[in-house]
Amino acid sequence: MFTDPVKNLKALGLRENMIVADLGAGSGFYTIPAAKMVPMGKVYAIEIQKDFLTTIRNKGIEARLNNLECLLGDVEKMGGTKIKDKIVDAVIASNILFQVEDKEKFLEEAKRILKSGGELLLVDWSDNSSPIGPGFDKVISKSKAREMLEEKGFIWQRDIDAGAHHYGIIFKNK
Repeated sequence: MFTDPVKNLKALGLRENMIVADLGAGSGFYTIPAAKMVPMGKVYAIEIQKDFLTTIRNKGIEARLNNLECLLGDVEKMGGTKIKDKIVDAVIASNILFQVEDKEKFLEEAKRILKSGGELLLVDWSDNSSPIGPGFDKVISKSKAREMLEEKGFIWQRDIDAGAHHYGIIFKNK
């Protein structure tokens, strides 16, 4: 396993009544564990690909999760997540920063939905030595990622061990 979502979410400190948004949720690698960790809260899975949302919905049904909402949305547009302003306690951004074309808009949208004092977990590729990871031209270094988030007003909280091929950083929204 390249990175452990449960370990990373524990490092984020999810609590049972939090509202969480998984931006670019993919197949639900983080969404499903997050929904299990916040049984009295809510998890929004935001994805632009309908097939992935169907996969997440099916996994949620199988796991009997009633706190999961799947939204077809574009994380690179203001308002694209379809989530109201400042209602989310935690944002998950895993293996997406290297993929999004408009990184500024992505970070602005994350900031828009995140409560003041809310936290963002960034997990991304630290190298391209894995055959399934991105090429060197796509990898966003940990220092560059931190710089980008701090420019958007996020406050670095701590680094986490996200595995051999990933870095993890937790930021707080002002």
